[in-house]
Amino acid sequence: MTVTYSSKVANATFFGFHRLLLKWKGSIYKLLYREFIVFATLYTAISVLYRFFLTGSQKRFFEKLSIYCDKYAEQIPVTFVLGFYVTLVVNRWWNQFVNLPWPDRLMFLISSCVQGSDEYGRLLRRTLMRYVNLTSLLIFRSVSTAVYKRFPTMDHVVG
Repeated sequence: MTVTYSSKVANATFFGFHRLLLKWKGSIYKLLYREFIVFATLYTAISVLYRFFLTGSQKRFFEKLSIYCDKYAEQIPVTFVLGFYVTLVVNRWWNQFVNLPWPDRLMFLISSCVQGSDEYGRLLRRTLMRYVNLTSLLIFRSVSTAVYKRFPTMDHVVG
């Protein structure tokens, strides 16, 4: 789903997030309003039918049917399903965090593999780390609005 206000989502504060829920494009309300209307209509119809049109014996039969359905509904492990869903969400977030480019790991690798304590080795290690920092900056610039505001053009990156 493409959301055209993704910059507002990235910069949303904790207390300002409720305004994003009221946006219509790509919202959860747009996704679920049909099902909610069907549910509310059926619930209202069943409630009106139970309260105004059923006799006493029919109400008792309906109550027994409700208890019977509730007993079998308990067999569905909702907590297991919710736990599975939360695990998927957390794993997705953790994989995104792990796949962030960390220059420190490359720095350790470069410092251990590029030998030489002379001026050439030091200059080569420093140049390689500058390239690594540049690639990290370019990646973060395309993802983060804060980094993009700090470096809006390539001239700012060079500076």
